[in-house]
Amino acid sequence: MKSTTKSLLLLLAIGFQFMACSSKGGEVTDEFDVQFVLPALIDVSNGGEYVFTVKDGKSPLTHDSFILKSDAGVSFVCPIVKASSTSFTIRLASGCTSGNYTVSIKRGSRTKSFGKTYININEDIGFVPDAGTTVYGIVSAEAGGVKNVVVSDGDEVTVTNEKGIYQLKSAKKNGKVFISVPSGYEVPSSGVLPLFQYALKGAANVVERIDFSLKKVSNQDSYKIFMLGDMHLANRTNDKAQFTDFTTDLTNYMNSHKGEKMYAIALGDMTWDFYWYDNKYQFPQYLEDINKGIKDLQIFHVMGNHDNDFKAMSDFTAEIPYRDKIAPTYYSFNIGKVHYVVLDDIDCSQYDGTTARNYKKTISAEQLKWLAKDLSYVSKSTPLVVAMHAQVFYPTGSTFKIDHDNANTNSLFDILNGYKVHFVTGHTHLIFNVTPESSIVGGQNFYEHNSGAICASWWWSGNLTQGVHISLDGTPGGYGIWDISGTDFKWLYKATGWTEDYQFRSYDLNNVSFSMADVPNMTNAEASVTTAYQKYVTAYPANSNNEVLINIWNWNPKWTLSIVDENDNTLTPTAVWAYDPLHIAALSVKRFNQANLTSAPNFITENFTHFFKVKASDANVDLKITVKDEFGNTWTEDMQRPKAFSINDYKK
Repeated sequence: MKSTTKSLLLLLAIGFQFMACSSKGGEVTDEFDVQFVLPALIDVSNGGEYVFTVKDGKSPLTHDSFILKSDAGVSFVCPIVKASSTSFTIRLASGCTSGNYTVSIKRGSRTKSFGKTYININEDIGFVPDAGTTVYGIVSAEAGGVKNVVVSDGDEVTVTNEKGIYQLKSAKKNGKVFISVPSGYEVPSSGVLPLFQYALKGAANVVERIDFSLKKVSNQDSYKIFMLGDMHLANRTNDKAQFTDFTTDLTNYMNSHKGEKMYAIALGDMTWDFYWYDNKYQFPQYLEDINKGIKDLQIFHVMGNHDNDFKAMSDFTAEIPYRDKIAPTYYSFNIGKVHYVVLDDIDCSQYDGTTARNYKKTISAEQLKWLAKDLSYVSKSTPLVVAMHAQVFYPTGSTFKIDHDNANTNSLFDILNGYKVHFVTGHTHLIFNVTPESSIVGGQNFYEHNSGAICASWWWSGNLTQGVHISLDGTPGGYGIWDISGTDFKWLYKATGWTEDYQFRSYDLNNVSFSMADVPNMTNAEASVTTAYQKYVTAYPANSNNEVLINIWNWNPKWTLSIVDENDNTLTPTAVWAYDPLHIAALSVKRFNQANLTSAPNFITENFTHFFKVKASDANVDLKITVKDEFGNTWTEDMQRPKAFSINDYKK
C-alpha cells in the first residue's frame, strides 16, 4: 500500500513538473489540432472579413480567439465568424493598422503560433481585379480618385481609370510599385523622402493592393528645384560637421525664399560604399543626418555608383539596400509643366564581392523599355529633366565625347528624340555644361549640366584647410538652384557658405608659384609621385609674365567674359585648361607633403576646362572682370593688382 501511494505521488509530481515546464505566464502552449494556410500578405478592408484556407480539415472553432500581435507588441483579438472543414473567416479587429503581425490562435488556456504576415488595410473600393492582375489599387486625393496617373512596377506601365483605379499584371521582379506623381499634386513625405513608391509584400502570384495618396496643390508652375551633387557621407574626414555647413546654408536659403515652392534631386553617391561596413555608415545614417538638417523639402533621389553594395555579386543584388531604404532605381514624376525622369546608369553586373567594383556606365535595356512606355504618356512639347549619376558627356580639348556605353546611350537618344532634354548628372565632382550648340549632341535639343559636388573633394580640402571647401577643378562645394517658370528654366550654382554672387575666382599669376620646396616632407617618394607633383611646379613656376587666370566654374558657351584695364583697354581672354592654384595649395600640397609615398595621393588637383587667361600690360595695372550668364546675371570684380595669393584670402 505504501509502495502504491509512493508511485502515485511520484506520477503526480512528474505530471505537475511537466505542466509547469509547458506553460509560461499561466498559458499552456501545447499543439492543439488546427492547421491553415497563412499567406505572407493579407489584403483586407478596415473592419472587413478575411477567409483562410484550412489544411487537412483541421479548422479552428468559432469560439477560439484569433490573435494578431503587432511589432510594437500590441495584440488584437479578431472574432472567428465562420468555420468549416475547408475554410474559416475572421473579422478584422478595430484599431488594426497596416503592418507586420504575428498570428496565433488561443483555445482556453492554450495558444498556438502560426508565424508572421503583413496586413494591408484599405477602404473597400468595390473593384474586382481582372484575371492575371497581381497588383492593383487606387490613387486618390481629397476629392476622390485621380484619373490618368501613370503607375508602374519598373516593367509594366499603366494609367488609372476614371475612378483613379489601376491594375498591373506584375511579375514583381523589382519589388516595388510607384506612381509618376502628376502635375498639380504632391505625395506625402517620410522626412525628405516623397512617398510615391511602396514595397510589394506578396509572392509573384499573390494579388495585392497598394493605394497612393495625393494632395492637390496650386500655383505649381513656378518653383525652385535644388540639384544636390555627390555627398559621400562616410563618417570620416570631419564630413558630418562639414555637411552641417551645407544643410545650414540650404536651410538659410530656403528661409529667405519662404512662400516659394521648392523641391530637390539628390544626384547619387549620398553614401560611400567603402565605409558602409568599416565605419557603419549606410542609408539609415544618411537619412538620419539629412532629416536632422533639412526640413520641409522633398528630395527625389538618384542612385550613384557608391550607393551599390560592393559585396554583391550582381547588379540587382548590389541595389537591394538602396531600393529598400531610398527609392526605386528608376522612376519619373511631374512638377508643373516639366516631366522628370530618374535613371540608374551604373551597371554592377561584373561585381565580384570585392572592393574592385568593376562597374560600367550604361542604361540597361530594361530601363530603356520602361522609359519608352513612360514617355508614351508625355507630349513632345513637355520639357524633360533626365537625372542620373554618371555624366553622359565629358570635355576633351575644346569639345566633348560620349562618356557612356555608346550603343545604349544612342538608344537612349533615340527614345528622347524630339524632346527638349536637360540631363543633370554628378559623379565627376567637377562642373561642365553641354548645350545644344555642341556638335556632340548631333543637332538634338540636349543639354547636360554636370552639377558639382556638395562634398567637393570628398570633404578633404575643408578637412586639411578649414574654410576652403573646393573640388578638384577649383569649384566650391555647393549645389545647383534652378528656377522653373512654366517651361522656362534658369539655373545658378551656389557655393556653400557664400552668397549667390560668388561665381568666379581670379589669380594674379605673378604671385602664384609652386616648387618642390613646398613639400619638404615628401622624401623617399617613388618617381611616379614626384612626377605627379612636378606638374603643378611646371604649370606655375615663379614668373612675372603679367598673366591673370580666371576660373568661371559654371561657364557655358552662352556666357560672356569681358576684361577692361584701368586705362580702358579691352583685353582678350583665352580659354585654357588649367590646375586651380587654390586647390593645389589647400589640398594637393598637403597630401603630397609626406614621406615614403609609393603612389600619388587621391583627390588631388585636376587639369580642367572653364579657365581663362589674359595678359595685362604690367604688374600694377588693375583690371575690371565682368562675367555675364545667359539670363542677364552679371558678376564683377575690380581686381587690384598686384594681387597676393594667400589661402586665407579665399576662406569662407
